[in-house]
Amino acid sequence: MPRYFAAFALVLLIGLVLVRAQLLKRQGIKAIHFGSIDKKDFLIPPFALFYFYTVFAAAINLPTISKQEFFHSEMVSWAGVLFCAGGLFLFAWSLVSFGKNFRVGIDTTHPGKLVTTGAFGISRNPIYVAFASVLIGQFLIFPTVILQIYFGAAVWLFHRQVLREEAFLKTHYGQEFTDYSRRVRRYL
Repeated sequence: MPRYFAAFALVLLIGLVLVRAQLLKRQGIKAIHFGSIDKKDFLIPPFALFYFYTVFAAAINLPTISKQEFFHSEMVSWAGVLFCAGGLFLFAWSLVSFGKNFRVGIDTTHPGKLVTTGAFGISRNPIYVAFASVLIGQFLIFPTVILQIYFGAAVWLFHRQVLREEAFLKTHYGQEFTDYSRRVRRYL
């Protein structure tokens, strides 16, 4: 069961993003701005697809680069399910909190208002915290060196994007963002 939940979590995360983007598009809002600031971002999707394959392959016993795990514990796997579920909950709450201001990437032309309530009242970046929680959960379910490397790379990429977004927010919202930054932590 934990193995299938790890794969399901990926499907749900991607599905939620695509559904939200489509709903916003119907309202005339372009939500996908991935790669509009830095074209090097387009190097990320092939690695993400390999990650998805790795998780799905491990879940349904397809060939993978390595099946060797650091450890195997049913109890730790269930803890991984809890991390994935918590990440999914936080992600969904973040989408609700964002409302019409949800974007993938930085929207420099129509950024919307600064969201500081809901999930954004406890973390300035709850979506990245949610993704990290899911990745931790997947590592606990499939404790392989590949997922460990991916988690480290993802943390670096998330932090890189957060710094970009915060620079834009500071420039665009000025004192309002500075005050918000003083009240709410960057991650947790």
